[in-house]
Amino acid sequence: MQTPRNAFTLIELLIVIAIIGILMGLLFPAVNSALDAARKAQAKNDVVQIATAVTAFETEYGRLPTNTATVDRTLVETLAGITTNDNSRRIVFLEVQAARRGKGGTNSSGFVDPWTTNVPYSISMDNESGAGAYDNNIGVSTNGTTSTNTTLRKRVAVWNINTNARRQVRSWE
Repeated sequence: MQTPRNAFTLIELLIVIAIIGILMGLLFPAVNSALDAARKAQAKNDVVQIATAVTAFETEYGRLPTNTATVDRTLVETLAGITTNDNSRRIVFLEVQAARRGKGGTNSSGFVDPWTTNVPYSISMDNESGAGAYDNNIGVSTNGTTSTNTTLRKRVAVWNINTNARRQVRSWE
């Protein structure tokens, strides 16, 4: 008479481990895609908030902040009401957080997107400096080269510079 066995054989365990490994391999791309989509949503929210903050600044003070090509530390501190450089009443137009991995935020460079930690968002404003000031035309280059400049009929545009086209985010789209 044979006794019933209560344990798995080595072959059965290896097959179960292999199946779990295959399922995990299928799951990782989906997780990475979901994380990338979350970062893109965060970046889109960031650029829209920055553009809205600059527009609110213009509504309050009757002019745009000091012209800059990026959302650098000075512009962030002005919009956040930290300094009185351009924002003499220290009105908070933009609430900022310190940059965290995969979340974006501010650091010593300025306001950075969720994918990078050292390249701040780019910004273009139609203000008093330069030719064609206050004509509702601004030039933007989403990949950082002058060969891809585009003219928009807007007052403010904010975007990130990312070599991966799926990670490019713009406030005007």
